[in-house]
Amino acid sequence: MPEPVDIQPRDSYNERLLSHVHPDGWINPQPAGRYNLVVIGGGTAGLVASIGASGLGARVAIAERHLLGGDCLNYGCVPSKSLIRASRAASEVAHARDYGTHVPPGVTVDFPAVMERMRRLRSSIGEHDSAERLKAAGVDVFIGEARFTGRDTVEVDGKTLRFHRALIATGARAKAPAIPGLEGVDYLTNETIFSLTERPERMAVIGGGPIGCEMAQAFQRFGSRVTLLEKSGQILPREEAEAGRRLLKAFRRDGVDVRLGVEIVEVLARDGEKVVRFIQDGEKREVAADAILVGVGRAPNVEGLGLEVAGVEYDERAGVRVDDRLRTTNPRVYAAGDICSRYKFTHSADAMARLVIRNALFGGRSRASGLTIPWSTYTEPEVAHVGVTESEVERDKIPVDIYVQELNEVDRAVLDGEDEGYVRIYAKKGTDRILGATVVASHAGDLISEITLAMVGGLGLKAISGTIHPYPTQGEAIKKVGDAYFRSRMSPFLSRAFSLWFRLRR
Repeated sequence: MPEPVDIQPRDSYNERLLSHVHPDGWINPQPAGRYNLVVIGGGTAGLVASIGASGLGARVAIAERHLLGGDCLNYGCVPSKSLIRASRAASEVAHARDYGTHVPPGVTVDFPAVMERMRRLRSSIGEHDSAERLKAAGVDVFIGEARFTGRDTVEVDGKTLRFHRALIATGARAKAPAIPGLEGVDYLTNETIFSLTERPERMAVIGGGPIGCEMAQAFQRFGSRVTLLEKSGQILPREEAEAGRRLLKAFRRDGVDVRLGVEIVEVLARDGEKVVRFIQDGEKREVAADAILVGVGRAPNVEGLGLEVAGVEYDERAGVRVDDRLRTTNPRVYAAGDICSRYKFTHSADAMARLVIRNALFGGRSRASGLTIPWSTYTEPEVAHVGVTESEVERDKIPVDIYVQELNEVDRAVLDGEDEGYVRIYAKKGTDRILGATVVASHAGDLISEITLAMVGGLGLKAISGTIHPYPTQGEAIKKVGDAYFRSRMSPFLSRAFSLWFRLRR
């Protein structure tokens, strides 16, 4: 019988969610003689591998000790995007006057209703990741702690599962940085913020990465007074500098108090509030808040798995060690997702799980380094990227041609009032081959897919320019980059030759 799991608040929606992803009274099956694949971890990588392998005829078992669906369903993509959509609705109302619509004064955000909507939608989506769905797909589902007892055996709930191949897909969890006093206050992480039922009046967000930025902007739009603290000189420090500048402008327009280049020295509780003390520009400062969200730090879930017994090497910071085919130091055991990858995204975990099916079950030789992985941060505007980054181009002195299209020259973006972004594409010097791209736009996460497809399919800027895009769309920005490539090919010699040709044709 699975151990009970608590998730707050215990309303009908969270009860429904638990019935899908950690069902009370679930009876683990009797193990098969030997499984083609045993999966430890029921997040995205584990679910994709289990259902995919079973659908191909393999005998598969999956073990999950906590919540099926992992971070994505329970603490990540699903709940956060629900809140972000609600916050955009609030922003649209606040700026309705810009589009000629006058909203009566006194319109407010019903935060409990926002959170209830999130829980309702999450519980509905949770059916896709449920134990019953896995069982119906032919997967043996074990709810409980799983640990290796040998190089080809796993134990769950006192039962031994023998395997031909195994997959470690236990993911990672939030881990707070070592800030003096932080453990003495009740701070939030991505694993607890979605349990809120009341909006904090003041929120301090530690970390200007994707989690911190998304939640900082959303809660500011809900009516909280948000202060974002980032140690580097820009928000989203892994993105190119211009993207950080554009997003900073949007944050300050929304009212987020962004503090860059800070060194947090301590956190303390004082008179019923939480205080973050930090140094900025050589001066000691502090911010008081009702809630603190920590958006930095992740730790791989390697504890209690018996990895030493299985002969699987790991690092407590980097996770399980794998080669380019996602094999661990035990050739029978593979790993995928956050437990072994620097790309901590749902879609990369999905892609790696598919790679494991090919390599582990069919002797494939697919390489993780061959994956082209885009990503997006769902602020407004969104910031999306694929391929080489600006810093990699500069560091490695990669010869490139850079093409930039501002959205204020794209008709649909202007009409939508979403014209403060851009598309930047890095092409191999002297060619149309795309090496990477950054998109800053309201729908950047959607726009980046066209560029990713071109890269994977070996299509260049010529093909993009020659593709008819419906007008008017914001995707036309990408076509305009292709057109810019063609204009760049117009050498002085060709220009003179064309001029001569047309003079002769008069």
